[in-house]
Amino acid sequence: MRSSLAAATAAATLCLTLSLHAQEAPSPGGPPPSSNAKPQEIEGLDTQTLKVTVNLVNLYFSVKDKSGFITNLHKDDCSILENKEPQKIRNFTQEKNLPLTIGILLDTSGSQMNVLPMEQEAGAEFLKDVLTPKDEAFLISFDINVDLLADYTNSPREIKRALDKARINTGAGTGSVTGNGAARGTLLYDAVYLAAHDKLRQEAGRKVLVILTDGGDQGSQETLKTAAEAAQKANAIVYVILISDSGFGGFGMGGASEMDRLSKDTGGRMINVGSNGKRLQDAFNQIQDELRTQYLVSYTPTNLKMDGTFRALNVSCGKDTKVQTRKGYYAMADANDDN
Repeated sequence: MRSSLAAATAAATLCLTLSLHAQEAPSPGGPPPSSNAKPQEIEGLDTQTLKVTVNLVNLYFSVKDKSGFITNLHKDDCSILENKEPQKIRNFTQEKNLPLTIGILLDTSGSQMNVLPMEQEAGAEFLKDVLTPKDEAFLISFDINVDLLADYTNSPREIKRALDKARINTGAGTGSVTGNGAARGTLLYDAVYLAAHDKLRQEAGRKVLVILTDGGDQGSQETLKTAAEAAQKANAIVYVILISDSGFGGFGMGGASEMDRLSKDTGGRMINVGSNGKRLQDAFNQIQDELRTQYLVSYTPTNLKMDGTFRALNVSCGKDTKVQTRKGYYAMADANDDN
């Protein structure tokens, strides 16, 4: 069961995390015992026992050819390389019915003034179409602050109400809650980090972030690199809908290349819709189609070291096909089942 906090409490937690996550206290239980420590022997117990740890890597992906998405693949049709080393696939299933956790990240900075209404409408329609009773979604807005507008819910109506309440915040005459001292713009990278690290990392199953933004970041404590790493460690797929207020000088910060990298590194993609409402709706339809045609593959890596290193992944499913999946994962000792 997911823990569900009141939105106001969770929003405060998010804001507090922004100023504190860089100096987190150690866990109450303290560090784990050293692996070199000699185990205590218990009389009558055979200490020469075999301990086996099985570490599964779960990888979601979709496959296209010139005709569109391919939905009839089997385990023998695909292969996986981890750091260029072949891996043996253990499980292979199509996961169109696996529960989804979707985070919507809504840019409410001044550059979105004229496109916010169409974002609210299209986002609400998307969640109405894609959410089932077993799925859940949450809504975060970001500008000079990062705010949780709606916590986990499977109710499209609840998300719509939260979307409708979103307002543009230019930060005039206010200070930032991030610890930076002054209002400094758009905390895009902080929002991605918090959504991935604080909301999605402990969740199971398919996890998706959909970001509606022009790609510009100002004032974040996090960087593109740390935001992408947080999403990768949470095994979250990031889709960026790049949308601009044409009356605000286009994309302003020139964040298109950064958003393209963020999405591709996590197995998603960036869709540039400009300020066109029809293209925005088409973008949501494309994301919905991809979520319905995903596969899940699981394997035990040949390199079993949990050393925190990044392992590059390459998935191939035959000639003339294109596989969309994350670029790799971090081999963390405390990783959850999703890696």
